[in-house]
Amino acid sequence: MQVLIVDDSAMVRQVMQSILGTDSRIHVKAAADPLIAWAKMQKDRPDVVITDLEMPRMDGLTFIRKIMLEMPTPVVVCSGLAARGTELALRALEEGAVEVITKPKVGVRDFLHEAAVTLMDAVWSAAQAQIRPRPMPATPKLQADVVLPRKNKLQCQGAPPNSVIAVGASTGGTEALRVFLAGLSIDCPPVAIVQHMPEGFTRAFADRMDKECPIKVAEARDGDRLENGRALIAPGNRHMLVNRKGGELVVQIVDGPLVSRHRPSVDVLFRSVDFRWFKGNWRDYDWNGR
Repeated sequence: MQVLIVDDSAMVRQVMQSILGTDSRIHVKAAADPLIAWAKMQKDRPDVVITDLEMPRMDGLTFIRKIMLEMPTPVVVCSGLAARGTELALRALEEGAVEVITKPKVGVRDFLHEAAVTLMDAVWSAAQAQIRPRPMPATPKLQADVVLPRKNKLQCQGAPPNSVIAVGASTGGTEALRVFLAGLSIDCPPVAIVQHMPEGFTRAFADRMDKECPIKVAEARDGDRLENGRALIAPGNRHMLVNRKGGELVVQIVDGPLVSRHRPSVDVLFRSVDFRWFKGNWRDYDWNGR
């Protein structure tokens, strides 16, 4: 696998190269800014690009946009700007990045070494992503839909009582979730979502989906009820479970170890909605598997 690291910090490039270089299947190249990186990509197309967002001569968002338009390639963002505010990180995902890793402004070397497993997982997951070209947006041709929209939302009528839609997504899942949630009708069954995403990102992502989608979307809180026409997204760094409380379904937000290297974990959510497997209270669950 060919990986191109784009970062104006020589130290960051060196540390990332040493981490990824521990896997003999990965061949790493590096560039100090997007223009140098683009020249290298013309000669030898990488399988994955790791890029910062704040760089000389071209910012990271513009670089990602250029890649998706002219040479669609999986992009992993590793940036300190994402740590300051999730808005920029979400914009990077919207532009086509498949994963975001936030790095601190100080102690970057130690952080990258500690996050070596996360970095390696992100690169291998990104390499499996199916990236499609993103054409320049055309001026919309207005039709009658702008005044009287068609009734083309997904209809979920007739769902059995206490039904719930459980959704899990990892690398590249934010765009898929946006399309999915935008297609649901306001009377759809409740939706429980785990998107593998760092702490802090999930609330910003939920707020954005709430503005763009016809149903209500929120970051889940412990004890929230699962209601029709509402989607709850697991908070970053906490597991989310579905449980019964009387005649209602509620979510429980719990701590616990990483499951399949993730917290929140898709596996945990899916296990919780299989009521045939567990019929007690999740607060009594033994994380060692009993």
